[in-house]
Order: sequence, then structure tokens, then C-alpha cells
Amino acid sequence: MRLAPPSAEDRTAPPDGAERRRLPVTVAGRQFPTNRGGLCQKGWTSASVLATPDRLTTPLVRDATGTLVAATWDDALDVVADRFRAVRALYGPDAVAVFGGGGLTNEKAYQLGKFARTALRTRNIDYNGRFCMASAAAAANRSLGLDRGLPFPVTDLDGGQAILLVGSNPAETMPPLVAHLAGAREHGGLVVVDPRRSATAELADDGAGMHLQPVPGTDLAVLLGLAHVVVHEQLADTDYLDARTTGLDDLRSTLVQWWPERTEQITGVPADDLRRAARLLAHASPHCGGAGAYVLTGRGLEQSRQGTDGVTAAINLALLLGLVGRPGSGFGTLTGQGNGQGGREHGQKADQLPGYRSITDPAAREHVARVWGVDPAEIPGPGLAAAELLRALGTPGGPRALLVHGSNLLVSAPDGARVREGLAALDLLVVCDFVPSETALSADVVLPVLQWAEEDGTMTNLEGRVLRRRAALPAPEGARSELWIWSELARRLDAPGRWPTDPSVVFDELARASAGGRADYSGLSHARLDAHETATNGADGGGLYWPVPSPDHPGTPRAFLETFPLPGGRARLLPVHHRGPDDVLDTAHPVHLVTGRVLQHYQSGAQTRRVPELARAVSDAYVEIHPLLAELYDVAEGDTVRLTSRRGTAVAVVRLTRSVRPDTLFMPFHWPGENSVNRLTNPVTDPVSGMPEFKVATVRLEVVTGDRVGAAPVAVTTVAVTTGGAR
Repeated sequence: MRLAPPSAEDRTAPPDGAERRRLPVTVAGRQFPTNRGGLCQKGWTSASVLATPDRLTTPLVRDATGTLVAATWDDALDVVADRFRAVRALYGPDAVAVFGGGGLTNEKAYQLGKFARTALRTRNIDYNGRFCMASAAAAANRSLGLDRGLPFPVTDLDGGQAILLVGSNPAETMPPLVAHLAGAREHGGLVVVDPRRSATAELADDGAGMHLQPVPGTDLAVLLGLAHVVVHEQLADTDYLDARTTGLDDLRSTLVQWWPERTEQITGVPADDLRRAARLLAHASPHCGGAGAYVLTGRGLEQSRQGTDGVTAAINLALLLGLVGRPGSGFGTLTGQGNGQGGREHGQKADQLPGYRSITDPAAREHVARVWGVDPAEIPGPGLAAAELLRALGTPGGPRALLVHGSNLLVSAPDGARVREGLAALDLLVVCDFVPSETALSADVVLPVLQWAEEDGTMTNLEGRVLRRRAALPAPEGARSELWIWSELARRLDAPGRWPTDPSVVFDELARASAGGRADYSGLSHARLDAHETATNGADGGGLYWPVPSPDHPGTPRAFLETFPLPGGRARLLPVHHRGPDDVLDTAHPVHLVTGRVLQHYQSGAQTRRVPELARAVSDAYVEIHPLLAELYDVAEGDTVRLTSRRGTAVAVVRLTRSVRPDTLFMPFHWPGENSVNRLTNPVTDPVSGMPEFKVATVRLEVVTGDRVGAAPVAVTTVAVTTGGAR
């Protein structure tokens, strides 16, 4: 049974056949500017996870027989503290590592960074947001001086005459956003760049726009080709470039080589389509008298070894057209996790202190040290970024103990087999979660924590809007907030400073620590956010946009209107070069593989696979294959196939579809074990952002027949398929 709304445009209704069972809360869409009362299927069914039968409510400790058994909180925390001390004594403080999550509230994200650096005294903390927004953040910081996913309200998109979406599929990943694309579609201006004919690409049909379908891993080259057309056909906003940017001459010299016919040879996108798309964006831009244009990026572009350069190319295109910092136009990136923006601002990243400060900046270290009540010299330096950190587990000199919050590494990390080996080699693995995820079940200690409806705090959405989260029901007996857990561990570890457990008190400290930083929250407090929402009666959706540098500052809905926070106040046009994916096609791995999400599931699936309606809708992993490729391999709908990359194997059921290129397979990443596509993905990272190359790999396809998965295939056909500009 597949549950899905009737069209790609109507994906914000509850799933058909949603079960009516007793749940602890009722979920309803709120009239909020970003979603206008709509929710995706995951939102409508989110209360189910609160009542999942296997909810964790008791600490678990692995005994001498290797079994996880119930323990008291005191005993479990004593085990964790004692073993952390033992590891530090034998191997040093960096042998204890922390892996956080983009779903943590701002208060938790802040306190986790503080806990790692002052209670554990380790430099090794990073988080799963490194797998999400790192490339976009790195590109925005170096080109624009500030990383805020959307530096303008989502509702600004409504007036856009043209919108370029590169590597993003919001029709399935964030369906309420689709309503904000309506204006561009009405003008025929929605341009979607994606190797798949995704649900979002379908929105560009029937005169609503264009779908550019490049060879996987060549979207950076597509952007260079578009920029070439803008410069060559004199469509750039020269007045804007002269007044607000630097680096134009160097950029021009590198774009010369990306004429449309050459770009077509590399990307498969027809030269005439490149010209048409570039002209469409330019004519919608203000300097040409258009109503406005936007360039938006997503994970398809960013999760690559050239992800930072890819987003930089998108920013270059937006700057050439004079879009950034101009009302009614702009550049932005679509954030993936619940607190994907706030989670990266206040200290979970390996190289960052609160307020989006660099951990190597002496002034930043001194400021934060004063707030924490420690000597600046006691704050460790930068640690290993997420993928590098996971590769180091179990290696000589690498971490020997790991504390995990809000992440299911065994499903969500690249090169999954290597990650499993690394976790198994640890002296201690501690996981904080509210369901027994695959990673939690492999831990030595499992600590049960709170869910979204049971906790108070703040989140920061993709617009940079800081919002209040309020508890809707009491936590189940036995579960605890991470703030309480860290406070108890800090006491056991004789950590310096204060360790409050009240989220409002933690937020006040966060605000002081962020003061003067790029992400300045110093003018905010729970009380101010509550008062603002009451005073406006929620008319503007509530919340305030950072930076908010003082209690009387109104917030900053739109960044860059007057200046860029870079020397001279100018944005940087930075030349970048296309290198392509790390995996290459060869006779052993002759087919491209791309990965992504489905409408009904989220991230590792640890939560959504526990929702009956969603689990029935898409119950197992599958692989999309074009009928032409299926014919070459003698594959039929419903067959089981094995995919093998240079790192591992996975199996999945075949779905035949013309939405993928004939040289490309698509597989979603929400399932564990042999169905996990992240057994195949490449841990090679972007040298600037540390982002792994999740999105593109090359694989061998084998048909599996017989009575069980894994049986030797009766016949295996190996063939390389190249399609040029296949549509």
C-alpha cells in the first residue's frame, strides 16, 4: 500500500488512511507564514512517535554478557563518568569525542558545545549538521560574510518571477514550501536542476518553467555555464557589481571556458536550454525590469567533495544578476533538519564557538571564556570534522569513547560498514535517544531523553527566525532532558562553571556568549520572544530574526540590504573549478547512483519507520531504474538487486521509472542493514567544509534471484551507459 496525496502540489494533507488511535497530543497545522497551516505527512503523524511502544524511558547499561539491562540514573551516569575519566587518564582528553545533532534546541546545542570543551576538555566535537549544511555555510561565509540559510523571509519568494532550484526537492522534503513557488511558476520561471525528474521538477511542466537534468555530479558545471551566458550576453547587473562586489575580472577569466556547447558535453544539458534558463533568470532580475529572481541550493549540490565550490558558483550567479541584498530577490539555501540553522551557530561544530565565532580567534576565545568562567587557554582548539572524526574511531591515536546525541550514525553516516567497525572498536559508546535506534542498540550505555512535545526551548528556522518551543505534555517517567544529564555529568567530572537545567537560564547564557558574533542573539530571551508573540498576536508568525544585538533591536528579517560583513562591505566573486565526483565510471562500477529522501520518511528513519501509516506507505528500501537500463540488465519491477560500490554492498527492490536518467540509479537512505544505501556512499570530503560526498557514487548492478536475498545471481549483466542530454 502506498500512501501519497493525489499530486506533487498537494502534499500537505494528512496521509490517506491515517489511523485514528489514542495519542498523547493532537497535531494541527498553525497559520504560520512559512507553511500557512499546512504540514507534510511526517508532521501530521508526528504524535505517533510520542506513543511508540518501544519508547526509551529507562537507562540501559551493557552487562558482562553483552546484554543491555535496565539501570538507575545514578548508576548509569556513574558508569559514564568513571569510564570517561579512565579513557582520559590513559589516552588524553581528545580520546573522548562528542557527536551532536541538528535537531537539538538552541539551548542544548549551546550547552553540548560547552560540555565538550569544559567538562570533557576535548576538542573533538562535531555533529550531523556537517552532513547537511556545511558546504552552504562555508560558501556563504567566504562570499557573503554571513551564513543564514535564507537571509530573507520565506514569504519573499512569493513575489519571485523566476526561481532557480539546484539540487533541492522541496515537494517531497518540505512540501509546505511549494506554495511559495507559485508566483515563479505562473510566470514560467521555475528552473529545477536535478538528475532525477523529481516531484519538484514536475512542477516546472506545462509552461511553468524548465527542468535541467545533468549527469550526476555536474551541477557545478551547469552553474558555470549559466554564469558564462550571463556575462557573455551582457545580462549582468554592472552597476550592482561595481558598487557591491569584488573579483569580477578574475571570475570573468575563468568563465570564458564554460560556453554552452562545452558545458553540454560535460553535463548533458543542451546548450539551448542553458541559454534559455540564463536569460529567464536575467529577465526576471530587477536590473532588467523583472519582478525579482532567486537562486536556491539544496543537498544535491552541497553533499559533494566540491560542495563549497558548487554553492559558491550559485552565489556568483546570484551576484552577477544583482540579486543578493536586494528586496524581492536573493540567494539562499534550504535547510534540512528541524534546527539545522540554530544547531550550527552556537558550538557543536568542531571549529566554532557560540555566536558563529571561530574557535581560533583569540578575541572570540576570550569573550566566551569569560561567559563560561574559564581561562581562554583551557578552551581546546579545533577538532576533527564529522566524517574525519568517524574515520578516526578505533584507529591509533583516535577517539576511544564517543557520546552521541540525536544522531543514528549506523544509518546516516557515509561508508556505513567502516562506521560500524569504528563504533565496535570503541572502549565506550554512549547514546542519548528516545527510541532504540540502530546506533542506540549498539551502545554500551543508552540514556533516555525527551522528545519535541516534552521540552521547552528555542529553535531557529531556515529564515534565521528564532522561535519558542513549548512543552505540550509532561515527559514520561524515567526520561530526562539532556540539560539535566550534562549537569549531572559535569558535577561528577568536577567541571568548572555553572550548569543550569532551566532552558530559559541556559538561553540567557547563550545570548551573552553570542554577543558580538555573526549570529548575535544577545538581544533575545525567552521572555522577550514570549512578549513579542503576545503583542503581535502571532500575526507575523512570532519569533525574531537574528542578528538581534540589543533588547530594543527589532531583528533582521533581511540581511545584506546595505552592506556585506566583509572588508569594504563588498561581497566576493570567487572563481571556482569543476572537478567532478571522486567515484568515476569504470567496467567494475558502470552506473551512477544518487541518493535522497522520500516524502514519507526522514533522515535515518529511526522515527518515521515507527509511524504505522508512514511505514506502510513505504515499508522497504527500493532502487529506481530507468526502463532502458532495466532492459539491458534484464531487470523487472519488483526484482531484488544488489548494488556494489568501492566500499560495500546494499540490496533493494526495483521500481521502474522514467524519472531517473538511463545511466543513473536512485536509492533513498532511510533504512538500516543491507538496505542501507550509505554502505555505498563515499566518505571523501570537501576540503573546505568537511562535507562527505553523499549524493554521487558509481556502482555495479547485479540481479539477485532465488529464494532469499543474497543468493548468487543467475545472471549478471555489466554495461556502461552514457546518455549525454537524455531527458
